[in-house]
Amino acid sequence: MIFGIVMGICALIMFGIGVFQITRKEPIAFYTGEKAPDKTMVRSVKTWNKRHGFMWLIYGGVIIVGIIVGVIVNSTVIFTVIECVCLLVPLPLMALYHKKLVSDYIISQ
Repeated sequence: MIFGIVMGICALIMFGIGVFQITRKEPIAFYTGEKAPDKTMVRSVKTWNKRHGFMWLIYGGVIIVGIIVGVIVNSTVIFTVIECVCLLVPLPLMALYHKKLVSDYIISQ
């Protein structure tokens, strides 16, 4: 139960990141260790931010789906495994998608 609540809070944070990124007027960075690209280097700031934001919204949705499936299964161990998969598997996919967005939207010098 507590684990589900914590995961729900994590999903809300991911949704918050997604909404924040979609509504930004300046280019956003994918993660905190990365510097956001200069506005002049992005083909379309609106699309750049929107695609990154939707990526985070989908990640939050995956976490919520994991919670729902875990509750339906009604097993603490299986619920924990499902949530770990829902938290970890999307991360490399998000990194690959970000790399694709960089190649599509960042103007190289």
